[in-house]
Amino acid sequence: MIAAIDKPHVDWFALSPSLSLIAISGILLLVAVLAPRGIRRPLSALLAFGGFVASFAFAVVLDARSADAVTAVHDSIFRDRWAALASVLLAGCGAIAVLISYREPLREEHVAEYYALLTAAGAGMAFFVQASNLMTLFLGLEWFSIALYVLTAIDIDLIGSLEAGLKYLIVGAVGSVTLLFGSALVYGITGELSFDQIAASGHGGDAMLVTGLAMVIAGLAFKASAAPFHMWTPDAYQGAPTPVTAFMSSATKIAALVVTYRVLTTAFPQERHLWTGAIAAIAIVSLAWGNIAALLQRNVKRILAYSSVSHAGFMLIGVAAANPPGAQAVMYYLIPYAAMSLGAFAVVAARERELGVPVTLQNMAGFGWERPFLGISMWVFMLGMLGFPLTGGFFGKFFVFAAAYDAGWWWLIVAGVIATMISAYYYLGIVRAMYFRESAELQLAPAGGAPNVELLLGAGVFVCLAVTVGSFFVVQPLIDLASDAASALPL
Repeated sequence: MIAAIDKPHVDWFALSPSLSLIAISGILLLVAVLAPRGIRRPLSALLAFGGFVASFAFAVVLDARSADAVTAVHDSIFRDRWAALASVLLAGCGAIAVLISYREPLREEHVAEYYALLTAAGAGMAFFVQASNLMTLFLGLEWFSIALYVLTAIDIDLIGSLEAGLKYLIVGAVGSVTLLFGSALVYGITGELSFDQIAASGHGGDAMLVTGLAMVIAGLAFKASAAPFHMWTPDAYQGAPTPVTAFMSSATKIAALVVTYRVLTTAFPQERHLWTGAIAAIAIVSLAWGNIAALLQRNVKRILAYSSVSHAGFMLIGVAAANPPGAQAVMYYLIPYAAMSLGAFAVVAARERELGVPVTLQNMAGFGWERPFLGISMWVFMLGMLGFPLTGGFFGKFFVFAAAYDAGWWWLIVAGVIATMISAYYYLGIVRAMYFRESAELQLAPAGGAPNVELLLGAGVFVCLAVTVGSFFVVQPLIDLASDAASALPL
């Protein structure tokens, strides 16, 4: 007689944000093979956008129905508001990335595969933020990382794309292996995979556990683009198709920071005195390296790449605080940051398509006058990243500084203020390039004539602009959502 297999109960609804995207990814692979060339691009974009909208809707309902944090699927994933709100943000980033991507000059034979990989990456991130043990943590990480490696190198006609993909693959593999080896050390000493069981194992302070913790932090810092683990970021951001860069800069940051906060607070509470100091040190290095390196750049995508490293430092201040205000601050910060990053790269994509060359401070001259809406939007995004009032970036920085003050990390606040002052030079430098260059420099040379109006890209920029400004005026509802999400963490 064949013994019955004991199958765990599967909470399909808890998995719905990622399942909806992976289903669309499979359909898009069929579109790549079966759909006529003439309708392949609009059909693929429509399906991908619909997949992200469906994932967004599922995540919103999941957030509403997950007031009590529980584990599901044999304790392999979390069903709680921390993961659900992160899935909402990830789906929103993916939907806007689809709008930015529609006019990207990809080869027709690669269009459906592009959207299939984009939705697959989104599905992997939605699964990643739900991970409740070391196995699902690594599976989710590799799921979306492999998709992003291919997306970075997918445009073989774009100068630097293949090189960027190769660099991202090699350095990303190092980060993944570091995380995997650290997880193996943690499992070796505790005999547990689940985060909560690792915390309850009673091996706090053991040398092997601390070494594993250090490697786990390093592996996650690679994905968060935190210095000194950011080496892949400038080259990958510059070489990848700009819509891919926009998606990586926002969605990957959300996934990495949300998971970092959960892993550290849930699995390693007894080592808090160690990892808070380590995270604070990484935050300081990220602030210094990101801002100083950005001062030397002239390529706008590289400036924004180093800005991304700097913002990782600001958000890691909230992680280092390791208190409820810190968790709320990080979750809130991710909302305007994702909008500002997506919007800024969308504007870069528009300029790139006009000129047919990489976007630099030199050829941004006059852009604000030629494309008023995009110019004003870029101006708002830069001020938001700088932390000016009337944008969500102001409250994002205010909340992480307040959390650091509550935790006694006053020197992190000083470092953050100094970093903000340094960043004013390159953020305002982009604004100056668009509006205040001499008239002799205002020589637009569009590739192929006058630029076309891109309605979908404009719609994406408008949404990003609305979120950037709106997150300042509706800060209380958003911080309430972030507070509800943070309540799922053992802080």
